[in-house]
Amino acid sequence: MGSPVVLGIESSCDETGAGLVRDGRLLGHALASSMDEHARYGGVVPEIAARAHVHALLPVVHRALDDAGLRMADIGAVAVTCGPGLSGALQVGLAGAKSLAYALGVPLHGVHHLAGHVAADTLEHGPLPDPCVVLIVSGGHTSLLLVRDLARDPIVHLGDTVDDAAGECFDKVARVFGLPYPGGPAIDRAARAGDPRAVPFPRPLTSGDPRTRYAFSFSGLKTAAARWAERERAAGRELPLADGAASLQEAVADVLTRKAVAACAAHGVGTLVVVGGVAANSRVRALAEERCAAAGIALRVPPLRLCTDNGAMIAAVGDLLVRAGAAPAPADVSIDPSAPLEYAALHPVAGRTGRVA
Repeated sequence: MGSPVVLGIESSCDETGAGLVRDGRLLGHALASSMDEHARYGGVVPEIAARAHVHALLPVVHRALDDAGLRMADIGAVAVTCGPGLSGALQVGLAGAKSLAYALGVPLHGVHHLAGHVAADTLEHGPLPDPCVVLIVSGGHTSLLLVRDLARDPIVHLGDTVDDAAGECFDKVARVFGLPYPGGPAIDRAARAGDPRAVPFPRPLTSGDPRTRYAFSFSGLKTAAARWAERERAAGRELPLADGAASLQEAVADVLTRKAVAACAAHGVGTLVVVGGVAANSRVRALAEERCAAAGIALRVPPLRLCTDNGAMIAAVGDLLVRAGAAPAPADVSIDPSAPLEYAALHPVAGRTGRVA
């Protein structure tokens, strides 16, 4: 008899996701998004997101089961995002996961959201090489990680965001440029008709200082893009939107891929895995392919549908934990909206950290 079917539930932001995984294979998944409700505000409104999760959670779980051709009784374990994320949104997902696990009499596993992004790649390309370098690029996080056994070993941080993450930079600059939310896809679309060399935007933290070799900072780039747009408009010129978008995108992709490839070379690692919402950006993907090929590094990037937040990635972590024999979460497991990424499993309990391997 094989491993149990793991149901994964994701509700850290504005997507309600459910996925079903067994033995590293994605059986089915479904997703509901409240993004349209947030768009008029130019960003995610936590109360709206939490309310949307309440309405969407069970229907999304049932849709995922239908997609897999399974019944609720076929679920053998439940995994859920416990952090980081929006507090109210996480609470909805955890409450739903606890209820399902209790009703079904199956173990519950708390999962770190960012570990989910890492595990998403395994659903397309199989087990992660040991070791590998992982570049996480999303709306709120940009990190370079050294990953060994995701289910058992601590995750080593080579470098992290010191201020704005790449996705946050795209969102904020898109708003200045007059583009819709979410900014990342809007910047990507606008950049197709632009010249990536038109505006000499800065490449933050690439001066060669060893203290910031793998760190990321996109606040200055965001400010530079905003000031450029202000100067163009103050001069009475129509904003060359396509050139600005292409140049901004090129600067972000250049910094991300330059540091990631350098980290692989410095640590003798032959595989780079790029994950997270910004991994869907066309220029980030293309430049990563180009630079990895030139350096003799294997590149792995999940398909677009698994780059953004989804339940399948949480189920993938749960599946790895179950197969590794990891202990389930305690009955009083809680959420940690600002949880650091230390292990794939995350079992915070009020009054103590509760983070476990």
